[in-house]
Amino acid sequence: MKPRSPARRDVRLLIAGSIIGMLMLAACASTPPAPTASLDAAKQAISDAERVDASRYAAGELSAARTRLASANAAVTARKMILAERFAEESRAEAELASAKTAATKANAVNTEMRSSTGTLIQEMQRSSGEKP
Repeated sequence: MKPRSPARRDVRLLIAGSIIGMLMLAACASTPPAPTASLDAAKQAISDAERVDASRYAAGELSAARTRLASANAAVTARKMILAERFAEESRAEAELASAKTAATKANAVNTEMRSSTGTLIQEMQRSSGEKP
């Protein structure tokens, strides 16, 4: 066997070190950034739901939205950005559902009130004209 030259060994160490360095850089670069847009959208959706009084009409959905947002923030702290984005999107969806349920409940209440008022008005008109229902 031939003894290896120190220059050749140094070149191999340099190549090995370069490869390890590139792999480390690739590992760092593969961590996605924090999903700030998704987190902001979730916070805004929760704020919108609170503004339309969803805590009264869709408390379960609003609570779920808040819980998912807290989970998203915890995932960001743990540097699990993909999981954080998923939780943030789920939070936004829950908050939007709470707003939609609130709007539907309020619309149904208005509709019921309108039917009642219309019925009362018809009775008054019939009583005034002498007709029997």
